[in-house]
Order: sequence, then C-alpha cells, then structure tokens
Amino acid sequence: MTHPTLRNGGLAVLALGLLAGTASARAADATVAFLMPDQGSTRYEERDFPGFKQEMEKLCPDCTVVYQNANGDAALQQQQFNSVIAQGASVIVLDPVDSSAAASLVQRAQSQDIKVIAYDRPIPATPADFYVSFDNKAIGQSIAQSLIDHLKATGVPEGAGVLQINGSPTDAAAGLIRDGVDAALDASAYKTLAEFDTPDWAPPEAQQWTSGQITRFGADIKGVVAANDGTGGGAIAAFKAAGVDPVPPVTGNDATIAALQLIVAGDQYNTISKPSEIVAAAAANVAFKFISGETPEAKTTLYDTPSELFVPQVITRDNIKAEIFDKGITPASEVCTGEYASACQELGIQ
Repeated sequence: MTHPTLRNGGLAVLALGLLAGTASARAADATVAFLMPDQGSTRYEERDFPGFKQEMEKLCPDCTVVYQNANGDAALQQQQFNSVIAQGASVIVLDPVDSSAAASLVQRAQSQDIKVIAYDRPIPATPADFYVSFDNKAIGQSIAQSLIDHLKATGVPEGAGVLQINGSPTDAAAGLIRDGVDAALDASAYKTLAEFDTPDWAPPEAQQWTSGQITRFGADIKGVVAANDGTGGGAIAAFKAAGVDPVPPVTGNDATIAALQLIVAGDQYNTISKPSEIVAAAAANVAFKFISGETPEAKTTLYDTPSELFVPQVITRDNIKAEIFDKGITPASEVCTGEYASACQELGIQ
C-alpha cells in the first residue's frame, strides 16, 4: 500500500511536471509581435528587428515573430496592433508612434491577457508590463554636456548661444531626451537661442527650421543640440546650404552610418553609440519569460512600469575608432566609402 504522504508528493511532482510541460508548450508555439514606429531612422530595419529576431530564434526556435513598421502613422500602428492580436500574439513589443495614443493599445491587450513590452519609448499614461530601453534622459544630458565641454575647450565665451532641436512631440522618449538636454544646458554658461520640437523626427523639418534660425541668428549660433542623428543631419544640411563654414558643432544620437561619416569628416560633433541589438535582445528575453509563464526581473521602474535601462556611450571624432570600429559595432567598410575614405585613413580606421 502506498503511503498517503508519498502518494500526495508524487501527485505534486506530477502536477509540477505538467505545469512545466504546459509552459514549454506555450513558449514553443507562441506568436510574438515586434511593432516599430517609423522609417525616419534606418535603425529599426538594420539593427532592432534583426537583433530581436536573432535572439528569439535562440530562445524559442519554433516561435513565430511578426514584424511591422508603422511609418510614422499612429492610425496604421493601431491597425497593425489589432492585426497581431488577431494573429494570436501573446506578447507585443511596442515602440509607439504616439506615446499617449498607445495607452489604449496597452489596455486593449492587457484586457485579453496579452503582455505588452514598451520598447525604446515609454507609455506614461498606462503602464505596460515591462519597459526596455536605453536611458533616454541620460542620452540627452550626455550629448548636451559633451557639446558644452567642447565649447568651453575651444574658447567659446560664456553667454554664447546654441540651438536646441528636440524629437517628436508625440514621443515620450523624445521628452526624456529633452529633459536631459535641458538639465545640462540650464546648468551651463550657455543660453538657448531657440528650441524646436521636430514633427515625426523628420530631418527635412529640422533642416527647414534650422535654416530659419540661421537667417535669424547668423554667427551667434555656436552649437546645436540635436536629439538624434536625423535631426542633427538636417541641421548640418541647413548650415551647408547657407554656406556656413565651418559648421558649428552639432550633436546626434543613434550612431547611424550617415552620422558616423559626418563625424569622421568633422561635420558632426557627437552621437550616441547604443547598439540597438542590446536592447532588442533584452526585449526578446523579457518576451520569452512572459510566454514561459515567468516574471522578468526589473532593474528599475519608470512611469510605474518594471524597466531595464541601458547606459549609452558618447562618440566623438576622438574615440570613434576605439568605440565603434575597434569593437566591431559598425564595419569600417560601411562608413569609409567614397569621400570619407581619406578622413578614415587620417584617423587610422581601416
């Protein structure tokens, strides 16, 4: 006769085994969606999605990964969100076009027991189940402080003026970057001549606005704090079109190939190296935890959302070789082309 305690223990072990098997089965055939906001930056197709897909394939080879890009259209992103729910997604990684509008998407998913991972851009109004990003406020503070230090080092006098080009007004991450920029500039000896929120992060919008400020302020513009490489590139294009030589130092963020080329050439002062694959892989790991029935570990909390935030690296011409090329983040063959080849040689980049 089996002892009751042993019999009950065996049933408990069997139950645990069935639960584990159920979790594994749930993970094995899960559908995970990766919804990105726009194509204003090349990073989503070149880095974020490939990094996410590669990590998901390692963690869950039989999972289905659905990728959509909303091309800057909040209404289209809503359609895509509804579509992946209809396709049976159990986890949705969402980088929102409009952080405010995304609150209703989070509510809709959570009402159906679908987990939402906010990616890169937070969703302040309604907490997602997790948030994964680089530290956007730290990015803003870092690029601005780097520019301030450069202005001091090159003898630009106190009281001189800079332009501030922020990201999209509908992007909560852009607001965090702006807060970081404000913190650095407010504590500096330099003043902000004018400030602009760039609709949809569109470089042509940044270029057009900068052109107007060049007409307005001329040589009084001693630098530009631009929130990303696209808006920074737009500012640089405006200065070049106006015949300004040399171009005042301009910041950036994302370490796009175009920005790295401008830095090598001396036309852009800095950018932020934040290999998107790092955040994408982290998002994949969080997604896998969710579909496996586990609770991902949060390192911090932002907007009442369990979060993991990564610290970025500022890149200038002084450290671009060591931080970008020597570490293999971007191949020299993609940057040192055509007119940029000689500048790369000058920096020892091969």
